[in-house]
Amino acid sequence: MRTKFLTANEAYNYFLNEIRSVGIDFAGTRALFNVGFTIIDPLANRIQNEERQWNLKYAEAEWQWYLSGDPNIKALGDIYGKVPEIWKRMADDKGCVNSNYGYQWQRSDQLRKVVADLKENPETRQAAISIYDAKEKAAYQHDTPCTYAIQFTIVNNRLDMCVTMRSNDLWYGFCNDQYCFSELQRYVAMRIDKEVGEYYHFAHNLHLYNNKL
Repeated sequence: MRTKFLTANEAYNYFLNEIRSVGIDFAGTRALFNVGFTIIDPLANRIQNEERQWNLKYAEAEWQWYLSGDPNIKALGDIYGKVPEIWKRMADDKGCVNSNYGYQWQRSDQLRKVVADLKENPETRQAAISIYDAKEKAAYQHDTPCTYAIQFTIVNNRLDMCVTMRSNDLWYGFCNDQYCFSELQRYVAMRIDKEVGEYYHFAHNLHLYNNKL
C-alpha cells in the first residue's frame, strides 16, 4: 500500500480504488484499517476527482466556520447560505455540534498555546491539540468527533503536521477534513513564520459507505 502522495487528490484516488478493491465489509461500509500516509504538498488540497464533484465553496465555508469557533450550525448557514442535512442530523436541540473542530481546538486555548509553544521551543513535542476525548462520552449523544488529535512539529525548518483519526469516511469526510486541516497547517505556519511542510494522515478505519461502492 502506498504511503506517500504529492497531493490530496492523488491520495483520494488511490484509496478510493483500494477500498473498492480490497476493503473489508464492516458495519455498512467497506473499510481499510490502520491506514497512514503522507501528503507531500498539503496546500494542493483540491479534490479534482470528477465522480466526487467536490465543492470548494462549501469546504472553505466549513473552514471559516471552524475558525469562528462557534459550535452552532446556524453560524455555518450564515457563511455558506444553508446548513447541510448531515449537520442538522448531528446537532443537539440548541443547534450545536461537537464536531466543529474549531470549537474543539479553541477549548482550553489549545490553538494559541500550540503557536506559543512552537515559537518558544522549535523542538517541542508538545504542540498538540486534543479533539476526541473519551472522558466526554456523555456529551457525544448526537455526534462524536472523528479526529483524536492534531500535532505539529518543526522539521528541517518547516512545519509538519500529523492528524490521527478514529474513523474517516473517504467520500465525504476526508475530502473536507484534509482541506480544513491543511488550512490549519498553513494558519499555524504563518504565525510562526515557517513554510508548510508535510501532512501525515492516519485513520484507524478508512471507509466508504456501501452506497458509494
